[in-house]
Amino acid sequence: MITIIDYKARQNAKGEDFFALILQSGIEMVKSQETGNYYATAKTASVTSTFTEEVCNNLIGEQLPGSIQKVQCEPYEFTIPDSGEIIELNHRWVYLKEGETVEEVVHEGKVEEHEGKVEKNKVPVL
Repeated sequence: MITIIDYKARQNAKGEDFFALILQSGIEMVKSQETGNYYATAKTASVTSTFTEEVCNNLIGEQLPGSIQKVQCEPYEFTIPDSGEIIELNHRWVYLKEGETVEEVVHEGKVEEHEGKVEKNKVPVL
């Protein structure tokens, strides 16, 4: 299950405001490549919405069936919020409905990269 944990105000290419829902997966235990110790983490992704800010706020805590999966894309720079370090990434995290796979979504042309965000209707570079 995926939980709506927040929302963010954004602008599209035309300068129009909209709200994106911030989604989070359940807890996962990941083994550190450096120390060999496990740490707890969760995947996050954002999806655009047509909702008002009030509706987005009321949706926080709601759960959706599905998963958050890694999709390869063109390299881009990402600034780590805590340290300010700039790194290069070549993947995005995207929401998939229950029963969908990354391969199905990519081959059906449902995912696109637009201004640093993964959205619908275009196939990312694999």
